[in-house]
Amino acid sequence: MARGPRLVDPGGIYHLTARGNRRQAIFRDDHDRRVFLALLDRVVRSRGWQCFGYCLMPNHYHLVVETRDADLSAGVQRLNGVYAQGFNHRHEVDGHLFQGRFHSVAVESDWHLFELARYLALNPVRSGLCAHPDEWPWSGHRALVGLVQAPAFLATARILAHFGEPAAARRRYEMFVNDWSPVRQIAAIPATSGV
Repeated sequence: MARGPRLVDPGGIYHLTARGNRRQAIFRDDHDRRVFLALLDRVVRSRGWQCFGYCLMPNHYHLVVETRDADLSAGVQRLNGVYAQGFNHRHEVDGHLFQGRFHSVAVESDWHLFELARYLALNPVRSGLCAHPDEWPWSGHRALVGLVQAPAFLATARILAHFGEPAAARRRYEMFVNDWSPVRQIAAIPATSGV
């Protein structure tokens, strides 16, 4: 039985994930990651999306985007399709790079959005890829705390505005991210189970 169309609201915010087929790596090196981020920039600009967060892991990625139109599927299909073609050509492989359709969850509140920002920042730490979120160069966290300039596609103002005046917002955001415990149940985790 065919799956029905994905329900998407214009102006909705979504947490997107896509995983490698059979959990294979979708990024083999930094060149792959830079290519993916350049494609993401093109899709965000061409679709008029706002991207509030991203995290590239070895075998999957996370994005938090707000759509202007109900074009989430078309945009992600473009991103994944062009990236997969380039990946297969560069690495001389064929077949599916991504495992089925991407997963999406509507972000229901500002609190959900802020917890997602923390979840994405901590994902590489919890996976054992680094000891602290500041060490992972493939997420939006370093831009949010002011360690690097934000890529053109990353809209940091909405997240940081919640944490007060611009001079203190980055420090407060970083304190928020660092205020976690391995046993803490973050609201975003059930929505992304298995990813």
